[in-house]
Parts: sequence; structure tokens; C-alpha cells
Amino acid sequence: MATLEDEELVRQVLDDFRSSRLADAEKALFAFLEKVNSAANQIRQSDIDELKKFGWSDEAIYDAVTVCSLFNFYNRWNDAMGTPDMPAFAYEMSGKRIASHGYYQKPEGE
Repeated sequence: MATLEDEELVRQVLDDFRSSRLADAEKALFAFLEKVNSAANQIRQSDIDELKKFGWSDEAIYDAVTVCSLFNFYNRWNDAMGTPDMPAFAYEMSGKRIASHGYYQKPEGE
């Protein structure tokens, strides 16, 4: 599985995940999420079955759709509210923090 420490791979994926050096399983998941973004009402059991051929579990598919959907919501909300974009260095720092610690940040004293 790819890691965020591989900046060249991240750039390849952002440019075109299909021609990147991602594993076929990850490419299949990205293609599915592309369909979630563009035609969610056209997702069929065959789409899920295709992901399962690559080893993706129901839980992993659920998590992927949930994260994709939440980011769609966040992006639309921020755009509608006029939330200013972060500078590039803040995205890089955030990505490094998430890669090393995940999304959850323990409250102090925990």
C-alpha cells in the first residue's frame, strides 16, 4: 500500500491515478470513488462486487464512501461560506500530521 511519504506517487495520483504506480486494488478504489463523486445514484452491486475482487471489505468500502462524502460536504460548506483556503505549507504540514498521527487528536490529559 502506498504511503504519503512518497511525494512523487502522491503527485502521480493527483495528476492521473490510472497511470500512476498505485496498486491495482487502490486504482479500483479510486475509480469507484470517482463514480461516487460523479454519479452516486448509479452505483450498483456490480461496482461493489468489483471492489471485493480486489480484496476490499464491506467495512473498507463503507469507510471510503463515508470519507469521500464528508469531504464533499466540507468542501461545499466551505465554498458556500467563503472560508479562505489555507496556504500550501499548511496543507503539507496537515498531511504530515495526519500521516503520522491519523485524524484523531487526543485531548490534553488523555
